[in-house]
Amino acid sequence: MRPILFTHDSAQKHQVPEGHPERPERMQALSPILAERATKWHSETAPEADHEQLQLVHPDSYLHWVYEQAATVQDEDKPVNLDPDTWIGPDSLTAARCGVGATCAGVDRLMTGKSARVFSAMRPPGHHAEPDKAMGFCLFSNAAIGAEYARKTYGLTRVAVLDFDVHHGNGTQAAFYGDGDLYYASTHQMPLYPGTGAADERGCGNIFNYPLAAGAGGAEFLSGWRDVLLPAMLAAQPELIIISAGFDAHRADPLATLNVNTADFATLTDDIVRLAEETSEGRILSLLEGGYDLTALADSCAVHLDRLSA
Repeated sequence: MRPILFTHDSAQKHQVPEGHPERPERMQALSPILAERATKWHSETAPEADHEQLQLVHPDSYLHWVYEQAATVQDEDKPVNLDPDTWIGPDSLTAARCGVGATCAGVDRLMTGKSARVFSAMRPPGHHAEPDKAMGFCLFSNAAIGAEYARKTYGLTRVAVLDFDVHHGNGTQAAFYGDGDLYYASTHQMPLYPGTGAADERGCGNIFNYPLAAGAGGAEFLSGWRDVLLPAMLAAQPELIIISAGFDAHRADPLATLNVNTADFATLTDDIVRLAEETSEGRILSLLEGGYDLTALADSCAVHLDRLSA
């Protein structure tokens, strides 16, 4: 039973202005990494999410606004900004919907026993998108939608999102904040965009934030997970684990100043696999988030995939 990799051509076509860090070259950097793992990973084309799947987290008022903005874009060289950091071009809505589609299809593969591990290599990312707001390069809240889809479609009660992106996933947290059966755990640099993620942001006891100071390295990063966040998730006993896999905590990343290295991502992935084996029958759905140094992104994603498939 091979792990499953979802991607779609639209992920490389999502348009942003010249010089934007969340650029198509991110997918180009990952392409050889994914090709090298073709014998271990079964590749599938991400389906495009339907409106009902998007509605699991986002209200119609927001969705129709995004559709309207997308309809105004005719020129791939002139994307439209939804907020100061978040842009949409002629192919962006398809890419974002395929990111959600990969997430939901990944839940399907896990819950029907087709695989125990799924990775979605899609862009734009999702963890900053709040229910009614595009933010931080993100249009739709992929991880939160995946959790709600798992509950609605398969009757799961407890789902956990583990987020090791260097930026706090305010969108996932906002979607989960008042729901005691959805758990969110995050390490992130603070202060840093988006400004949320303090340790005292606890929701209804289901939110676990472990902010890291600028300059913190792998020891602090792993300690946050091993001493605080993973024990909290073990106590929660989730039936499905979703990872927001951002690799921008890497020391080479240009958008932050943590000092995590590639091997630290491998170590944390091993720890998450052990947690999944203890709580969720090994089921892990990992979703690509950030990572803006192309070499660090490729190297870190490679070890993450290798440890997921070990």
